[in-house]
Amino acid sequence: MNSSKHTELANHAWSVADLLRGDYKQSDYGKVILPFTVLRRLECVLAPTKDKVLEVAARYENQDINPDRFLRKASGHSFYNTSTYTLKAIAGDASHAAKYLNQYYGAFSPNAREVLERYDFAQQIKRLEAADLLYQVVGRFADLDLRPVERDADGNVVLDEDGNPVEIVTNHQMGYTFEELIRRFAEQSNETAGEHFTPREVIRLMVNLLVAPDSDALALPGTVRTVMDPACGTGGMLSAAEEHITAHNRDATVKVFGQELNPESWAICRSDMMIKGQDPENIKFGNSFSDDGHTGATFDYLLANPPFGVEWKKVKDTVEDEHEHLGDSGRFGAGLPRINDGSLLFLQHMISKMKPVDASGAGGSRIAIVFNGSPLFTGAAESGESKIRQWILEKDWLEGIVALPDQLFYNTGISTYFWVLSNRKARDRRGKVVLLDARDYWRKMRKSLGDKRKELGEQHISEITRLYTEALAVVDAAEKGGGHDLADRAGKIKVFRNENFGYHRITVERPLKLRFEVTEETLTALTASKPMGRVTDVEAFVAALRPLVGKSWTTKSDAWIDLKDAIVAAGLLWPTGAPFGKALREAVGVRDPEGEVQRIKGEPEPDPELRDYENVPLEEDVEEYLRREVLPHVPDAWIDHGKTKVGYEIPFTRHFYVYKPPRPLGEIDAELKALEAEIQALLGEVTE
Repeated sequence: MNSSKHTELANHAWSVADLLRGDYKQSDYGKVILPFTVLRRLECVLAPTKDKVLEVAARYENQDINPDRFLRKASGHSFYNTSTYTLKAIAGDASHAAKYLNQYYGAFSPNAREVLERYDFAQQIKRLEAADLLYQVVGRFADLDLRPVERDADGNVVLDEDGNPVEIVTNHQMGYTFEELIRRFAEQSNETAGEHFTPREVIRLMVNLLVAPDSDALALPGTVRTVMDPACGTGGMLSAAEEHITAHNRDATVKVFGQELNPESWAICRSDMMIKGQDPENIKFGNSFSDDGHTGATFDYLLANPPFGVEWKKVKDTVEDEHEHLGDSGRFGAGLPRINDGSLLFLQHMISKMKPVDASGAGGSRIAIVFNGSPLFTGAAESGESKIRQWILEKDWLEGIVALPDQLFYNTGISTYFWVLSNRKARDRRGKVVLLDARDYWRKMRKSLGDKRKELGEQHISEITRLYTEALAVVDAAEKGGGHDLADRAGKIKVFRNENFGYHRITVERPLKLRFEVTEETLTALTASKPMGRVTDVEAFVAALRPLVGKSWTTKSDAWIDLKDAIVAAGLLWPTGAPFGKALREAVGVRDPEGEVQRIKGEPEPDPELRDYENVPLEEDVEEYLRREVLPHVPDAWIDHGKTKVGYEIPFTRHFYVYKPPRPLGEIDAELKALEAEIQALLGEVTE
């Protein structure tokens, strides 16, 4: 189907908006147009076998046997309708349109009826009937020709000169038409389009990166692949993956699976799958974390664009229970991210559905997921996020990360990243991670859509795909001075070993150094301290120390001798116990770089105010790091090894940072003077 025909079909369906205007808000047009489009397509698909289905339905009408499987077989599809009505017939009887339409849609098989129910179809029928619009809307859709193939007057498939069926609207073509309607619905709605679907060109790039390494295998006869999206939305990614694989091999069998939490998005996705000939039962409704619709299943490819920064508080108990009681045998054994961002939960969920790799190297899966920058580095050493990254890297599953331009998505202007994972990495990529900076690959859109102001062109998609799949060859060629047509782009690529992202979080301590002095402030602080509550006469105690105001000592022992002598001379008792000693030291002790080193059991006492933390690369000796980087500046520092933690982060931006020196002051000054002169000239024109 050419683009004009595709637009023609979408325009016909959307023309119903002219009827709805005034009785419906623009944002509600899709609630009528989308389900009626689904209904009409299903009717056209089922039309050739309608008589056979009615015959089977009549045969089992008064029997106790559930005829569902017989009706499916009779229809030739995974769904059916046992009503004698058609949309054309219903439109012809305006006075009974609502009654007949309810009976008609109620006669669909449960899986098809459930989709229409998610659109709240019965309520839309009632609303249209009340506005006296129902028969007009039904009539408009009855005129929309969505037949898969052309048939003659006797119902026989019309063949072309090569003996092939003359196709009118194939499943693939219908998918494009439906996606166009989804896009229009999203634009008319006050909601952001990003809540409905991911930009098409972004999906194409994502699928390219996911599938490109398997091009040869996908071209083999009899190829069967399964694709799963645990946050499938309206199903755009699943459709693109199917399209990409079948483009390599038109005889390939692609089975798609998904799960979606939003009822309307789920209905759209399931409708899309039915329209394209996929099994709608594979699209599950519910929360992937708390109600996994594909428990125990594994897939060849998994991809997702989960919502960014969305908290998982609603499923907290379920997720934590699985983490604590199932551990590594569950989905979330590696760790739990902070409650306000469930992105890494989605990734763990997807990893749990990878196919295992057998002894011969067969099997395995590939994963692609869209993240914002947070999962790269959020979380300190041994936090939930860090442990998840550590688990992924130590398993050697992370193949690469691609940084995308900002302003690429409808509902956010921030920079985003593709993470690509696999448990069957190519031999030359094992133990390595490729980082690809594609932030400069974009073109400005003619018209912005929400926060989306940039888009990827076909050339961008092609070059990014090649840079990623041929990354090692590009870098190698650049090091050798050429030999690859993309060698000049090698600066966009960094290749690291898995261990490069790990680090030891060391605690660097320095000794507490004090001198001691008595001041009025010292006495006030001592009076307010909790241990002084045990002193019989606090005022007398403080009065005994007041003659020492202004005196200072370099050592604690000298200070304590004089302080104790003053108390004893006043006829008072010197309090015993560690709490009083600590309170006294906090009151009279003053930090001094030249002061006495305080000790605990002979060892220097660390000063909390001078404590520092350093991240040391995992493969580097921390003591050597201390000698090289710390001791030349603070010779008395040491590492408290009992506090050392292991962390993992992927500082993408840091690896691609290029220092740009500030412009010379003379250049800036000249520019300011030029602007000042321009302003003066403009002001002169105004005052003339």
